[in-house]
Amino acid sequence: MSFSGKTVFITGGSRGIGKAIALRLAKEGAQVVIAAKSVEENPKLGGTIFSVAKEIVEAGGRALPVQCDIRFEEQIDNAVSKTIEVFGGIDILINNASAISLTPTEKTDPKRFDLMHDINVRGTFFVSKACIPHLRKGNNPHILNLSPPLNMQPKWFGNHLAYTLSKYNMSMIAMGLAEELKKDKIGVNALWPRTTIATAAVQNLLGGDTLIKMSRTPEIIADAVYYILSRSSESCTGSFFIDEEVLAQEGITDLEKYSVVPGAKLYTDLFL
Repeated sequence: MSFSGKTVFITGGSRGIGKAIALRLAKEGAQVVIAAKSVEENPKLGGTIFSVAKEIVEAGGRALPVQCDIRFEEQIDNAVSKTIEVFGGIDILINNASAISLTPTEKTDPKRFDLMHDINVRGTFFVSKACIPHLRKGNNPHILNLSPPLNMQPKWFGNHLAYTLSKYNMSMIAMGLAEELKKDKIGVNALWPRTTIATAAVQNLLGGDTLIKMSRTPEIIADAVYYILSRSSESCTGSFFIDEEVLAQEGITDLEKYSVVPGAKLYTDLFL
C-alpha cells in the first residue's frame, strides 16, 4: 500500500523504534511529523528531530521536525497546529513516546513515577485528543499505541508496578478509543514486540550489550506497523497486536534478518 500524501504524526520519533517507523513509512511516500524533545544530540541516546527529518527526506518522504514535550498541552497543540499548517491534515497517529523505570515500589521515587505517567498515560491521552478532530477527516485513519496486551496476571505487576500501570494505561487508552471512535471509522490498536528490541533504553537501562545481542532490530516493529496501517481502519480496530504475529498473517515467518546477531537466542520482551 502506498502512503503517498498521507500524514503520519509520531511522538518520540527521534531515535529507536519511532525513527524506524518514520523511515519505513517515508519509503512508502508518507509525510512524517517527528514530534519529540531532542534538538541536540545526547551521545548516549543519539538522534534529534532534525537528523531523523533529514533521513526521512533521503528515504523519499516529506518531514516536519517539531520540538514537542508531550507532557505539556500547549506544546502538543503547537505541534498539531504546525502539522495542519504544513501538511493540511493528519491521517495516522503513532503514540510511541514512553518513559521506563523497572523499579519495585520502594525504589520508585515520585519524580520517576510522575514522568512515566505524564508521558505514557497523560501524553498519549492528550496527543490523541488533539489529533482526533483531524483524524476524522483523514484517509483510512489510524491510531497506534506502542503498548502491551492487557494481562492481569500478578507477575506483570510484582516487579515494576509503576511502569506496568503506565503501560497498561496506554493499552486501555487504545481499547477505549477503539470503541469511542468506531463510529468515526478510526482504527485504534496497540502493538508490542515478542522479543526485546535493540534500542538505547535496552542498552542503557536494561541489559547492555548482552541483551542487545539477544534482541531484534527496530525494523521488525516498523514492518509490523506498515502492515497494520495498510489495513482498513473500519475493520482493523480494538486489537492488541504482537509484531511477529502481524508478520505471520502477511506470510512472513522467516524473521532471521531482524536479529541483531543472526542465530542468537532471543530474549522475550516484558509482558509476554
